[in-house]
Amino acid sequence: MSKITVENVSYVYSGGTPFEMAALNDVSFEIKENCITGIIGHTGSGKSTLVQMFNGLLRPSSGRILLDGRDIWENPKEISSIRYRVGLVMQYPEYQLFEETVEADIAFGPKNMGLSEDEIAERVRESASFVGLSESDLKKSPFDLSGGQKRRAAIAGIMAMRPEVLVLDEPSAGLDPAGKNTIFDGIKKYAESTGSAVVIVSHSMDDMAKYCEDIIVMSHSRVAMKGKRNEIFCRGDELEEIGLGVPQITLLMRLLCEQGVNISQDIYTVDDAEKALSELFGGAR
Repeated sequence: MSKITVENVSYVYSGGTPFEMAALNDVSFEIKENCITGIIGHTGSGKSTLVQMFNGLLRPSSGRILLDGRDIWENPKEISSIRYRVGLVMQYPEYQLFEETVEADIAFGPKNMGLSEDEIAERVRESASFVGLSESDLKKSPFDLSGGQKRRAAIAGIMAMRPEVLVLDEPSAGLDPAGKNTIFDGIKKYAESTGSAVVIVSHSMDDMAKYCEDIIVMSHSRVAMKGKRNEIFCRGDELEEIGLGVPQITLLMRLLCEQGVNISQDIYTVDDAEKALSELFGGAR
């Protein structure tokens, strides 16, 4: 079932001026419930502009954003309530930390929702657990954390509001591989535990293949492709034409095929590759 519907959306920056620029052009697709959806595309393809419309930070120049079938701009005075239902984690959210402790920072959103102290405390513990922050981390100043921990604390603050849709714009940007895995594993745990729709914007084809079920490909302000993960990555030539590609593990499997190894080329994650190679060589390691 569709949670968010993007219906013929266009967006123009500086409309009616000499600096007018179309960021989105007649974009349509659906974000499903209980699903992790990836949005990929080269820089300038319209990804960040698009996701800022999901919770009303930006309003379409034309077209509609529907949440549970209702136009979020139907009543502009109620747009602030949409921002509790659709939580947006923008790029480098750690720069928005400001409270004296990590615990207080994560609790900020739930407090503004008017929840009880017990409910707030429960949500802080739960969201901290999702992103791998310990009880001792919660008592620290956010500014005493590492860069990766700050990122996780900021994401936990949005998770603590338990949005119906969690949107993350390049959540692993600038992190090392270990930090990136921790972030994405936490997002996956959140999705599985809450049943929320999750949208991830990323440049990494490997992350998209590992964590996302549905994928939307943006190119030159339009939707170039949309579908299930396997449906998208089997179109490697088309992806390369628009400046993207397929996961590195897929390229490796294709290279093995070219060398005479009888293995499927339609492999997009390391786990799937490990399984296929194990079956091929009788479980030998």
